[in-house]
Amino acid sequence: MGLLLILLMTAFYSYMESKQIEENKGKLALEISKTVSFMPTIIESFESSNPSKTIQPLAEKIRKETGAEFVVVGNLDGTRYSHPLKSMIGKKMKGGDNDKAIKKGEYYVSKAKGSLGPSIRGKSPILNKSGEVIGVVSVGFLLEDVNQQITKNIKKVLLVSIVALFISFFGSMLLGRDIRKDTLGLEPYEIAALYKEKNAVLHGVKEGILAINKDGFITMMNQPAKKLLHIKGSVRHIKVEGLFPSDYLYEVLNAGNPVVDKELIWKDKTVIVNCTPLFDENGISGVVASFRDKTEIEQMVNTISEVKSYSEDLRAQTHEYTNKLYVLSGLLQLGEFEQAIAMIQAETQILQVQNTILFNQIKDSKVQAILLGKLGKASEKKIKFEIVTESYLDHLPTHMKLSNLIVILGNLIDNAFEAVTESNPPIVKFFATDIGSDIIFEVSDNGRGISENDIPQLFERGFTLKNGDKPRGFGLSNAEEAVVEMNGMIEVQTNPDSGTIFTVYLPKQDERSQGRA
Repeated sequence: MGLLLILLMTAFYSYMESKQIEENKGKLALEISKTVSFMPTIIESFESSNPSKTIQPLAEKIRKETGAEFVVVGNLDGTRYSHPLKSMIGKKMKGGDNDKAIKKGEYYVSKAKGSLGPSIRGKSPILNKSGEVIGVVSVGFLLEDVNQQITKNIKKVLLVSIVALFISFFGSMLLGRDIRKDTLGLEPYEIAALYKEKNAVLHGVKEGILAINKDGFITMMNQPAKKLLHIKGSVRHIKVEGLFPSDYLYEVLNAGNPVVDKELIWKDKTVIVNCTPLFDENGISGVVASFRDKTEIEQMVNTISEVKSYSEDLRAQTHEYTNKLYVLSGLLQLGEFEQAIAMIQAETQILQVQNTILFNQIKDSKVQAILLGKLGKASEKKIKFEIVTESYLDHLPTHMKLSNLIVILGNLIDNAFEAVTESNPPIVKFFATDIGSDIIFEVSDNGRGISENDIPQLFERGFTLKNGDKPRGFGLSNAEEAVVEMNGMIEVQTNPDSGTIFTVYLPKQDERSQGRA
């Protein structure tokens, strides 16, 4: 391919060079002829009895100084007044190409065979003071000399081409050897097959795969990884830290130790990351990371867990009212009608207060259902669970799902119930409001409070202040994840003397949906 290219370029350049030399010679001949035709001495000599006496020496001087083969001046009949061969003076000019200059007064370049042989000629008419044509100037260069110059230039081009051909041949050998070393001796068709297989594997697996080089620039990312990390468009040659948290990738680059099953919370997903360093002869050359989506499984497990807890709350409520019905039945059978009436009135009064707040001020059915279950559970555990009378909550926005509300409110209220087990009396309060741009939930208790040193770790997965063999430390972590998923925030206030207050702020507007719109 290189040989063919060099031959084509040589042929093209030679052709263009020959054309350029001929064109330049023609232009030079024409410019010399014009200069001679405009010379006053030449024009005035036409009025003398022997024009050749003045014109011949001047024409020869110009011919020698310019390198032209001939400078011939003739009259309207084509009779020569000058010529390199003196014997040709007074004879007719040859070539038959004077007509346009003599008859039309044109300046032009022509090719013709004259007394000295084939030549390139520049023709110019000689005009007198009245603007009439009185003669013609013909300046020429022999085609033989032009061809010799073309051949000489082409030889130079061929020499350069041969040198370039040998250099390219040896360069190709060295380059081929280097490429074979880089490609592990694989042929191009084998590399193409491997590339196709790699693409099929990368885009066929469900796991996201990402590769970076030692400078932190992304070299490859498959579609599952883009989808998982909410990334669109091409990311090649973009710094990885500009797209998502990537400290763990640089840890692997610096230390060379793989990272296994690291959890990464990114936007609305929990991602499991595995990182493996890449090595070459110079050391660590990059990192390959794979991503698995844990969110869906985690959400399903959390939902099942919280629905189970919700069912337990309803069971507790049913059990509590069943016990009260048994007591009421016993009183009626014993004839203790006054005590039965007093018990009914007391329960009715309590229910009226609760129901007034729960059904008149808390209008969202999802929150009502959660609170009803917790009221029954509190009654069974002998805990005073109060819904603050100032609470008011309209119907919640549609993007606030029941599963997330169960996770948030269920965990906060259950934690408050456990916190007051040693309090006397045990009191847990719930407050809700939708005034402003946020939905606010507040759960407070009169337990022993939380140490200031423990608050920074409170929402870490697996951290717990409770004793026992049962795995704990997931409730508050799940609650915080649900809050973050809805773009909200959660605050903690604690006092060893007055208990703990958890406050949740959830924006009414779904900012992620607005961003997608």
